[in-house]
Amino acid sequence: MTGEQSRSESSCFADEVGIDFPSVAPAVERIRRAFLADEVPAIVSTVIQLSVREALTGTTVPLEIPVRCTCRACGGRGELWTEWCPRCSGKGNETLRHLVQVTIPAGVVDGARFQFTVMARHNPPTRIELHVGVGRATDSPM
Repeated sequence: MTGEQSRSESSCFADEVGIDFPSVAPAVERIRRAFLADEVPAIVSTVIQLSVREALTGTTVPLEIPVRCTCRACGGRGELWTEWCPRCSGKGNETLRHLVQVTIPAGVVDGARFQFTVMARHNPPTRIELHVGVGRATDSPM
């Protein structure tokens, strides 16, 4: 190789720029924990109050559930380039509200408990513990 040939080959790479991408280690760790089931599902406990009439006949109650999901701003990395993500405070996940219509069966009694799980696509499950209260305070006049 001649001297001029080596100079022309080395100069063709002179305009390369190194780019430092955000670390994906936090996202990989969350995926690993979710895959290996190390992460305990979030538990939401809530009380719904029914009138005696609603308890006897059954009803459908709208319930807003907080569901954990991957941060939409950083994609679960917890950072945006070199700064922590302000939307999720560097955690990589955020909480969104999900509306669920819960059907309460006829004949439910005061103190009844229901459990179910809400699973958002590609996100950890949220376990719901629903406690039913039946009382006259919410009865409508007949």
